[in-house]
Amino acid sequence: MELKGLRTVIYPANDLDAARAWWSGVLGQDPYFVEPFYVGFEVAGYELGLVPDASFEEGAHVYWGVDDVQAAVQEAVDAGAEVREQPTDVGGGIIVAMVANPDGALVGFIYNPSFKG
Repeated sequence: MELKGLRTVIYPANDLDAARAWWSGVLGQDPYFVEPFYVGFEVAGYELGLVPDASFEEGAHVYWGVDDVQAAVQEAVDAGAEVREQPTDVGGGIIVAMVANPDGALVGFIYNPSFKG
């Protein structure tokens, strides 16, 4: 698998509106995408996302860019990882998945056809 570099960091937000306001202030910009299920900011060509999901007990989720998410997940599993989130199209042709490596660390994979890098 060839990792293309970090692409996205997703932070959990117990109060999505408060998190959106805080990040807007810190970044000095409004998000480009706002829905009840996701708030997205473009930061220096990368994605900073907020999700209203308190189940992110592990903290932020980080996604590495790959050309083929399914193949990346299979390679990780073959090397001893456990699937935490099956490859899923989250809209716009963006595919994400999450595995836990043998140490339990979460490793996300993302294919985003719009990523310019």
